[in-house]
Formats: sequence, structure tokens, C-alpha cells
Amino acid sequence: MSQPLSPAYRGDALRRLANEEFDVLVVGGGVTGAGAALDAASRGLSVALVEARDLAAGTSSRSSKLIHGGLRYLEQLDFKLVREALRERGLLLRTLAPHLVRPVKFLVPLQHRVWERGYIGAGVTFYDTLGGARALPRHRHLSRRRAFEVAPGLADDALIGAIQYYDAQVDDARHTMMIARTAADQGAAVVTRARVTSLVREGERVVGARVTDRESGAEITVRARVVIAATGVWSDDIAEAAGIEKPFTVRASKGIHLVVPREKIDLDTGLILRTEKSVLFVIPWGPHWIVGTTDTEWDLDREHPAASRADVDYVLDHVNAVLRKPLTHDDIEGVYAGLRPLLAAKATATTKLSREHAVAHPVPGLVVVAGGKYTTYRVMAADAVDAAMSDVDRPAPPSWTDRLPIVGARGYAEVWEGRYALARRAGLPVSRIEHLLGRYGTAIEEVLELVGQRPELGEEIPGAPEYLKAEAVYAVTHEGALHLEDVLTRRTRISIEQRDRGLAAAPVVADLIAAELGWSPERRDREVAHYRARVEAERTAQEAPDDATANERRLAVPALG
Repeated sequence: MSQPLSPAYRGDALRRLANEEFDVLVVGGGVTGAGAALDAASRGLSVALVEARDLAAGTSSRSSKLIHGGLRYLEQLDFKLVREALRERGLLLRTLAPHLVRPVKFLVPLQHRVWERGYIGAGVTFYDTLGGARALPRHRHLSRRRAFEVAPGLADDALIGAIQYYDAQVDDARHTMMIARTAADQGAAVVTRARVTSLVREGERVVGARVTDRESGAEITVRARVVIAATGVWSDDIAEAAGIEKPFTVRASKGIHLVVPREKIDLDTGLILRTEKSVLFVIPWGPHWIVGTTDTEWDLDREHPAASRADVDYVLDHVNAVLRKPLTHDDIEGVYAGLRPLLAAKATATTKLSREHAVAHPVPGLVVVAGGKYTTYRVMAADAVDAAMSDVDRPAPPSWTDRLPIVGARGYAEVWEGRYALARRAGLPVSRIEHLLGRYGTAIEEVLELVGQRPELGEEIPGAPEYLKAEAVYAVTHEGALHLEDVLTRRTRISIEQRDRGLAAAPVVADLIAAELGWSPERRDREVAHYRARVEAERTAQEAPDDATANERRLAVPALG
């Protein structure tokens, strides 16, 4: 059994923060920070990870949820980057997270005869050759007739033929959380809702950080030989906290996605479309589609980027240009917005800068990592820990996270093969067991144990029938959720998958988790009221005509704590 991120674990981890000196303190609980904590802990280093909000609360829960090599980089002739990303994709599919990362096929519609099929076909062939075909089926060319057989929902003039290829997808928030759980399993102290207020320095050297526990208000000074800052779009803030020149500049680019019911788009495949600004994906997501994304500069609130009416209309207009039956605003179940941390060209001499990510060691005791893409988080994490080793001042082995399955992955194939027997034993439909295996992997046994102890937890959550009540309880007993929003938005995806954004499920889930978190009736009511206000603020923002107005409306609801 792996280390649960329980309330008791959090209390112990907080005591460790106050009393131990760590080899490595990681700031930031997104996928890169969680990956760095796992990389360092698996090398035998003592590690703490602090996150100001929830695990994956920023960019790492708001991506396109794809694990891919990046076909567009082939056009830029960046073969090294594509090869690296495809290698990581293969590791995730086969070894590191096969329970969370799964194949998904995409259709590339062709609009021009001869040259386009040859041009794109050559690129996809190279994509397969660089690593894709070793983990996934090779691409295939489709005639116009065959393309419409797999994509009958496309308009008659949408294509003259197509190419179908494979990539992979992931529930990014669950994957990030599972990486953090694996780091805890390796001995790391993982604490969320712990905000770094300043870095501690002795002369030129950074020797730790001052941290506020946002649940209790307590102030803690955490000592560490080296601090690794993996804070995404907040990277510039770390340099300010250290009182040093920024080693590089990170700018935020907003991308929004729509979630619509599966029956609204008649496709048997995902879809990838070129736009004048970026690429638009239509991605299968259980009984839903995810449609996105946009790519616009954002210099407003970074904790709660807001989607505007203009963003939503942009996505609808572009996807409707190829659909036989257009989507409407009424078809939208959910909307989410995230910020990509993009590197500016400026970098100091102490920075290792690639096209996608950078690692800087600007002063002794501080390493900053930023940029990159979700797929290559493990490479970024290893690079950051490698850079930090000179400050640790004791030997450690090189990174071996390419061979370290995360929680739920070890033995997954065998459990999947035995799912029918597992369903009979649990008294649940096979379809439900398959859904749970795709969320928990071999940790499904821990979820089913809750149902065995309390049979009522085997019931569906009212207002969110895709999830069992046990999953809400497990989110706080094992997965580190501390607030209602954590459960509805990241441990599950109720907030974007249900048309009411989870309003019907919210009071039920709050009742389920209140006892586990020691909430009073008043605290339970505050959590529900806050969630309702957040949903209303997001809906109001999505009717705003521009970013500034959308930002103002979203911030009408202050953050918890």
C-alpha cells in the first residue's frame, strides 16, 4: 500500500517542515514540481514539496490533456524535441503510468489534393519513425469515403481525404497528484495550501524559505540545502523573492477549452484542425469531447484565468467551420482556462535554455525551472535536480524515474485482465470497474475497501453519476484534497463534466468529506457556498466581452484562505 496523502500525513509533514533540514525544498505542486520531488526523493535525498494551493491547481490541471510529441515541431525541424517527447510518451504508456495514459487516435482532414497528403503524410511517417510506432499503431491514409465513415459528423466540404494517427491522453490533475503521492511514498514531505512568502538567505546563498500554512495561519521556516522553484507562470516572482535579477522571463499565454457531450459531435476519432493562430483539437473524454484551444497573451490574475465570451466564440466558430451540425452555447457542459508558461528569449549566462524549457542556477542554493510541455515533465524535473546536486554536497545516483512506475501503475496490466472477476467480487458492473481502473490503477483496491467497509459508498454521487461516493471520500483520505473545490475540480472532473458545473453534487460531496476533514456544520456550509459562488463567477465571466471584464467578474469571488 502506498503512502496516503491523508490529513494525518499532512500534520506529520508540517512538523517535518518545521523541524528538519532537507536536502531539497521544491516550491510548486504542478507536474514539474511533483516530478522534481519524486526525482530527488528517489535518488535518496531528503525532500519537501510545498504548494500554495492544491496539487495541479494551476496549469497542470488545465491543459489539453494530451501526451504527445508535438507534430508542429517537425515543421520547425526540431527533431530532438519531438524524439524526446515521443520517448516520454512511450514510457508513460508502457511503464510509468499505463493506468492514466491511454492511446487516442486523431484525424487530420486534408483540403488540398496531392501536395498536402504528401507533405503531412511525410511528417506523420517521420513522427512514427522517431518513436511513435514503437508504442502505438502507425498512421494510415484514408480516402474521402473512409474518412466520412469514421467522421460522419464532418461537413461535406470539410475534407477531400484524411490521415489518421495516434497520440495519447491523460487526466493531467490526477497524474500530477499520483506523482506527488509517489514522491511521498519515496519519503518526501508533501504539503499543499502552504505558500512561500520569502526565501531565506545567508549571504549570497539561499538556505530555505518562509512558508505560511494557509489552513492554520502558522508561519514556518523551512531549511534546505537547495530550493528548486517549479512555479510556472509565477517563476518571475521567485527571483523577486530572492532579491535577484530574473534569470529568464516567463510570459503567460491563455488557452481555453470547452467540454461538450459526446453525442453532440458524431465522430469515431479525435480531430486536429489548423487555425490561423494555433491548432484546434477535438479530443474524446469519456462521454464528452474536449474542444480547444486558444493562444492569447494574459497579464491579469494568474491564479484564476478567466474565459471570456470572445474565447468561447473563437473555439465554437473554428470547430463549427468543419461540423455538419454546429455546436451552440447551449451544448457546452463546461469551460476551463489555463495559462501556459512560455519562455522569453532573454536568459542569463547561468541558464540552460532549450526551445521548450529552461533551468537556471542564479545563486547558490536556488534552482529555477520553467517552460516546457506537460509530456516532458520528467526530463525537466531530472534536469532541475541535476542542477541542484552541486548544492546538496553529498553523492546521489543519477535520475532513474524513467524506470519508476507511479502509484497505481505497478501490476496494472494483470489487474486489468482480471477486471471481470474483480467486478463480481465487488458487486459492481464491469464498466464501473473499468472506469475506476482508469482513475486509480491498482489502487482501486483501496477504493473498493472503502465500499466494503461502508456499502453506501458504492452508490453514485447524485448529480454526478460517473463517480461513486467512495471516490469523494478517497480524495481526502488518500489524495490530499482539503477543500470541496479540490474534489469537484481536480480529484474528479465534476466541475467541467456536469452541465450544472457540479452544483447538485456539491452538498452531497461536502457531507461525505466533512467528517474526514473535521469540518463543523458551519464550515461545511461555507465550502458549499464558496463553490456555488465560484461557479456563478465563472459563468458570468464567460459572458464578458473581453479579458479585462472576464477577469474582474471572476475575481468577484475571493480565494479560500
